Amino acid sequence: MAFELQKEGFRLTDVLEIVDLPEATYHYHRQRFGLEDPDVEWKTLIRALFEKHDGRYGYRRIHLELKAQGYVINHKKVQRIMGELNLTCIKFIRKSRYRSYKGQVGTIAKNRLNRRFHTSRAFQKIVTDVTEFKCMGEEKLYLSPMMDLYNGEIIGMSMAKRPTLDFVLDSLHQALPIIGDQAAYRTTIHSDQGWHYQHRLWVKALKQHRIFQSMSRKATCADNAAMENFFGLLKQEMYHGEERVPYEELKLNIERYVHYYNHERIKQKLAGMSPVNYRIHASQLAV
Repeated sequence: MAFELQKEGFRLTDVLEIVDLPEATYHYHRQRFGLEDPDVEWKTLIRALFEKHDGRYGYRRIHLELKAQGYVINHKKVQRIMGELNLTCIKFIRKSRYRSYKGQVGTIAKNRLNRRFHTSRAFQKIVTDVTEFKCMGEEKLYLSPMMDLYNGEIIGMSMAKRPTLDFVLDSLHQALPIIGDQAAYRTTIHSDQGWHYQHRLWVKALKQHRIFQSMSRKATCADNAAMENFFGLLKQEMYHGEERVPYEELKLNIERYVHYYNHERIKQKLAGMSPVNYRIHASQLAV
C-alpha cells in the first residue's frame, strides 16, 4: 500500500494524518494482514456451544458457559464473535393460553403468593398451571408442570390428550414425594382458579400433606407470571416455528426439553448454573 501511495505521489505519513490513524497502528495491522484469524479457536468453541443448545443461547449465556468451563473472555468479545458468525436465535413467539376457568365450582383460595415469586428456601413456593399444544391433525397435548420457585426446577409433570382431573392430580402426586419433609417451611402451591384446582380432590390432597393452597385472582395472568414465563420459554425454544408432529413425538420432545431445562440450561440469576446444579451446589454449601 505504501508503495502504491508513493507511486501516486502521496506520502504515507500525510495520508495517515488525514485519516487520523497512528503510524504504529497501521504497521501493526499490515504485519498481521493475511495471518490466521486470531479468534479462530474462540469461534470454534462458541459455535459448538451455540449448536449444542440448538441455538437457544444468546451471547450472555454463551459467556457464562465459557466462564463455567474455565475460559477467560469478555462478554463483549463473545457478542462480537457471535455477530461475525451470524449466530442468532431465530424463534417465533406466539401467545396462546389454555383457559380452564369455569366459574366457581368448588373452593376458591386466597392469593397467598401475591406475586412474591422469590424465595431462598427450596420447596417453599410451588406454582402450577395447564397449557395446551396442537399436534399433527386434530389432536392436542395438555401439559401440567409443578415448578419450584426457589430455582425454577420442574419437580413434577404430566401430559395427556385431555385436561382431565386425573391428569392434573398426576403431576401433584409426582411432586409430593419430592417435597416430602425437605421443605424448611410449610409449602404453598399456587395456581389459577381453574376447575381442577377448585375440585375437592385437589383441595383434599393439599390438606392431607399440610400444604397451603394459593390462587391467582380471576383473569389475572400476572399473579402466576413465573409459570407463564416457563410456558413461554418452553414454547419459544422447542415448539413455535417447528412443524407439528404426532402426539407421542411431541410428548417425547417435551420430556427431553424439560430434562435439558432442569439439568443443562443455565440461568443468570442462578449464578450461571442449571436449576438442578444450583440446588445441589446450595445443599453442599449448607452442610
